[in-house]
Amino acid sequence: MLQGTSSDVGKSLLVAALCRAYTRRGLVVRPFKAQNMSNNAAVTADSDLPPNADGSRPRGEIGRAQALQARACGVAPSIHHNPVLLKPQSGVGSQVVLRGRALGNWPARHYHNLKPLLMPALLDSYRRVAAEADLVIVEGAGSGTEVYLRHCDITNMRLAEDADLPVVLVTDNDRGGAIAAVVGSHVLHTPAERARVVGYVVNKFRGQFSLYEPGCRVMSELTGWPLLGVVNWFDGAVRLPAEDALALERALPGDGQGVKIVVPQLGRTANFDDLDPLAAEAGVALHWLHPGQALPADTDLVLLPGSKTTRADLETLHREGWATDILAHVRRGGRVVGLCAGFQMLGRVVRDPDGIEGAPGSTPGLGLLDIETVITRDKRLVEVDRLDQASGCRVRGYEMHMGRTEGAGLARPWLRLDEGGREAPEGAVSADGRVMGSYVHGLFAADSFRRHFLERIGAQRSALDYEAQVEATLDALADHVADDLDLDALLALAR
Repeated sequence: MLQGTSSDVGKSLLVAALCRAYTRRGLVVRPFKAQNMSNNAAVTADSDLPPNADGSRPRGEIGRAQALQARACGVAPSIHHNPVLLKPQSGVGSQVVLRGRALGNWPARHYHNLKPLLMPALLDSYRRVAAEADLVIVEGAGSGTEVYLRHCDITNMRLAEDADLPVVLVTDNDRGGAIAAVVGSHVLHTPAERARVVGYVVNKFRGQFSLYEPGCRVMSELTGWPLLGVVNWFDGAVRLPAEDALALERALPGDGQGVKIVVPQLGRTANFDDLDPLAAEAGVALHWLHPGQALPADTDLVLLPGSKTTRADLETLHREGWATDILAHVRRGGRVVGLCAGFQMLGRVVRDPDGIEGAPGSTPGLGLLDIETVITRDKRLVEVDRLDQASGCRVRGYEMHMGRTEGAGLARPWLRLDEGGREAPEGAVSADGRVMGSYVHGLFAADSFRRHFLERIGAQRSALDYEAQVEATLDALADHVADDLDLDALLALAR
């Protein structure tokens, strides 16, 4: 198990790197994270839900980081790789998803009481994963020394004890304070927990190690834990799908020259890895629009991403004045794209009569498409792999949303998906073709569709193979970590 001295120390990428490195050695490797908190999720082919009415198998969902780790192992993502997913929502705590099944919205205090009841399911998932693998690399959550949560821990030391896992502590040198973080972790652990830690790794190191080595000696002398390696900063991390909301605090890698795409930074942005393929394009300048900023006049396209709380983020658009800016942008001939919740925001109104996302009520939309949405309790989880007859391009992605959208605007769909010779309309587009929206996530990861779309809005022709870039980056990450860590020694520590 890799545990962190805090959140965002780089555990997820280290697990992905080790998964790819050991898989390339011929081992059967699997990732596992008992609980993840992220609104960036991936659809799985399995779930604990009963069969659909038509007999088809329902889908599940896990954190995007575990989907990437499964990809690093060369396997499809499973609900058992991340059995509990918490999806934060404004005002109502988090939606709790257990092995693909949404248990409802739980305030933090109530969820802490629920967690011990989930432990049997988590251990069952871990054992299922372990049964098919030579090596399981387990990722902890946040910090393993949140002592006030020890009584309800299900994902750090409690899991390590119940599953008898050796623990490698990971600390982040880039943010500073690594010595205090490692030594402080030793102080806060119980004697049994300290004995379970087999060593520590310094991650995200920049600089000359000879100058830092005395600090490592201090950490080892005060804790008794050996240094297992120092992993240097990996610049290629920006070319991998974003993991969670902490990624929203950083600049987008596409902040360059070309067609200017602006993305309002909303409070509960979800599935924002939709942006990654666009950011990877040399001919695209992708920018966050931060609170307090006005929409730049030279914006070519406004992209409204997914959201876990559509009405709350729609209200943010109005409160920040962005709704007015977007309408003016459209009047000037600009373009707007909405994905999932962003698609819902483009309509006349979003209603939540049952208070699923927060207080019951309705919020006016942007009125750019002739549609209306009602938030419903049922969640739609569907994988999409179809030919889009409108563009002639293959579309691969997924739907993951709660809500039903109706209205005359749907008679002019953005996508016309071929389902076995039958056309399945999806989304909507305005009469002038400048405003469009869809429930399908992952549209822009499909190279031909992304090229077709970007050329329509004036971007230079691209030869980017996005999926090949992700694979190459995973290989480069594995090589990078293998250079900095002794993989044989690490493997010997696994029981």
